[in-house]
Amino acid sequence: MSDIKVKICGLSTEDTMEAALEAGADMVGLMFFPKSPRHVTLSQACKLADMARGKAEIVAVTVNMDLDGLSRIKELVNPDIIQFHGEEAPESLAAAKVMHGTRVMKAMSISEKADLEAAHYYAMVADWLLFDAKPPKGSELPGGNGVSYDWRILKDLDLKKPFMLSGGLDPDNVAEAIRLSGVTAVDVSSGVEREKGVKDSDLIRAFLAAAKGVKVPG
Repeated sequence: MSDIKVKICGLSTEDTMEAALEAGADMVGLMFFPKSPRHVTLSQACKLADMARGKAEIVAVTVNMDLDGLSRIKELVNPDIIQFHGEEAPESLAAAKVMHGTRVMKAMSISEKADLEAAHYYAMVADWLLFDAKPPKGSELPGGNGVSYDWRILKDLDLKKPFMLSGGLDPDNVAEAIRLSGVTAVDVSSGVEREKGVKDSDLIRAFLAAAKGVKVPG
């Protein structure tokens, strides 16, 4: 078995959720951001979370959401992890952990090694870090843009917390990304879509097979 953890993010339909679970996804991401084509309502999220519960970790992806919004997600969807994908400060993550008693993940936009400096502050609070590419100019989406960066800047990064690589990954390049970066966890959204916001079950299966096929030296 591979030691690579895989998160399929932005799932919004029952058939693609089923494909992700059957193919061995470790985490499944539900997007709570109305500007995103992958946004799900609380009602949709509850159904999808029920499918995943006990099979994969459920990640609620939020962007600069207020405490009331986070409370509703926690109460109704009950995710395993809340992902912060905006400009939230470490203090916001700490408050959410205390208030909701849940693990938290911080997504950070990076393009060069200097961008990793702030990660050490978030690592004192977050249970997971996620390194995504900086969005293109004019984009309203902080992630899921299909943009990449030099994966090698993550090589030998030591945060004392687990972290994952995201940004521009797809079934054809994920194995190379893992080898170049040395990461043991990856996240994908647009790379398994046939059009923006529309996941493809075959691409999900192909991505998981490619990522899980990489053996981590140990």
